[in-house]
Amino acid sequence: MSKIKKHIFIMVDGLGDVSIPELDNKTPLQYLDLPFVNAISGSGINGLLDPVEPGLACGSDTAHLSILGYNPRKYYRGRGAFESMGAGLSMTPGDIAFKSNFATLDPKTNIVISRRADRVFEHLGPTLCEYLSGIKLPSFGDKYRVDFQYATEHRCGVRIRGPDLDDNITSTDPLKDNLPLLSSKPLDSSPSALLTSKIVNELSIEIHKALSIHPINDQRRKEGKPLANVVLLRGCGARIEVPTFQELHGLKAFMIAPTCIIAGLGMCLNIDIVKVPDATGDYHTNLTSKAKHLVSNILSQEKNYTFGFVHIKAVDDAGHDKNVAIKLEFLKKIDEMVGFIMNELVKSQEFEFSINITGDHSTPVRSGDHSYEPVPFAVSKLNAAFQYHQKSQSGEKMVPQMDSVARFDEISASRGLLGRFTGAEVMGIIKRFMKKKKKKK
Repeated sequence: MSKIKKHIFIMVDGLGDVSIPELDNKTPLQYLDLPFVNAISGSGINGLLDPVEPGLACGSDTAHLSILGYNPRKYYRGRGAFESMGAGLSMTPGDIAFKSNFATLDPKTNIVISRRADRVFEHLGPTLCEYLSGIKLPSFGDKYRVDFQYATEHRCGVRIRGPDLDDNITSTDPLKDNLPLLSSKPLDSSPSALLTSKIVNELSIEIHKALSIHPINDQRRKEGKPLANVVLLRGCGARIEVPTFQELHGLKAFMIAPTCIIAGLGMCLNIDIVKVPDATGDYHTNLTSKAKHLVSNILSQEKNYTFGFVHIKAVDDAGHDKNVAIKLEFLKKIDEMVGFIMNELVKSQEFEFSINITGDHSTPVRSGDHSYEPVPFAVSKLNAAFQYHQKSQSGEKMVPQMDSVARFDEISASRGLLGRFTGAEVMGIIKRFMKKKKKKK
């Protein structure tokens, strides 16, 4: 009797990088020895992935849509709904929502001094979100309800509910520090887009007024800390209507994604979201806890999942913070996590697992922002990767099993069997690999 086939997807946010002088002009992946991750490459097939298309420095939301099999040019409606749903705000038809930052504004010049009021914001964000929820818009009476939900670090979701709203508007976020706070504008000539931009601009003003007099900011002012006196409203979006992940791929999936935007995207695809204690979506996250919950859920007879997806955010944060040391640290932690997963799942007698690892985009530490370089991709049978690792660690001289790649990094992957391909091809590759039969010796 053949074993039931299941798949593990390891998504490392901001994985890719470029050569770094202090790492002997190597990328972080080239510089490190990651034995478990390298075993996936050495035992499997490899390639370079353009998450959406070549030359595009994409966001995590469009990258995930593309990689999971949904054309972002067809389905993408802004990241606001993903962020807000992931944070815990429900979305119904007609609602709009924003992916938002607590930020620091100089009211005299209207300059956004810092787009992040503070990365360490977990003790303040929930309080400020509760304070702002239900904020009134004087020009519109009680026609519109505004709700805030804390997400992580300096981020929150913001939902507006009411008549004639339109997500085809611009944001108030200048996207870089030391630039003016923007006014929202309609992106078409429709009355609903014009109305919505007016609502958003009034909301931005009222948020600043409310935050400026909050005791938290009074205290931060006394302590000489940056004020959290504005919320930047960006990525206006409505909930997308798409086929479910199971309808599209025939796989029953769960997702471990403490980052709200990815969790909300998963919800839109009807993927079950697994909550994991101590998985925070930042530098404090517990990857062992993520690994344990991944293993228990993929093995669960009751839940009967065939696809487990785990998202790791901290590597992307390290890129944005231009912190080489933290990026290296978390890549090593990810390798340990992959090792734990392999060691647990290899024991299964009734399931046959395949596993892949890749990123949703590059976030080079030298630039501190998303870039257009492709990311490495590797997929293998989990048992084959485990055996490859065991033999390599015992001192046996190993050669790549399926193509010419023995290491998981940006340069080695370019020699892989898969060549260079786009996100739209990822799920097809995975599903074909899941069906691949083991060669008889």
